[in-house]
Amino acid sequence: MLRRGEMATVSGDLIWQIVRKNNSFHVKQFGNGSAKVQFTKEPNNLYNIHSYKFSGLANKKTVSIQPAGGKDMAVVLSTTKTKKQNAPAKLSHKSVMRKDFRKMAKAVKNQVSDNNYRPDLTKPALARLSSVYRSLQVAKSGVKKKNRQPTKL
Repeated sequence: MLRRGEMATVSGDLIWQIVRKNNSFHVKQFGNGSAKVQFTKEPNNLYNIHSYKFSGLANKKTVSIQPAGGKDMAVVLSTTKTKKQNAPAKLSHKSVMRKDFRKMAKAVKNQVSDNNYRPDLTKPALARLSSVYRSLQVAKSGVKKKNRQPTKL
């Protein structure tokens, strides 16, 4: 029997069957010919691919890597807590990383796979970290040096 203020937990498979065809985050695009490409804008989806494996709505354990809002090279690693499913405000655990890339990659790997959180998301999380870190790097401004060596004829 549920107490007042408690929600019944529903399986991830049932949630996926409900939201799979139609939800507000779903983006459908037509590619070459009649090939349909399906993406999603939902939070906690590493590849933004509309599938059960990467879904942030249907899975209880999700991972998200986003750039932090500051000017520094900070990245936010966000994971969901499994025990706080009924409290949306306390659901995510966010940690800001301001280290060099190798230390961030090690921290992401430790958080995702070594703690048996979601080992199947290790490679996608590292790929997302790499792309986010690359997008934060600013190209050096200034005059490019010309090649001073004579050209061979």
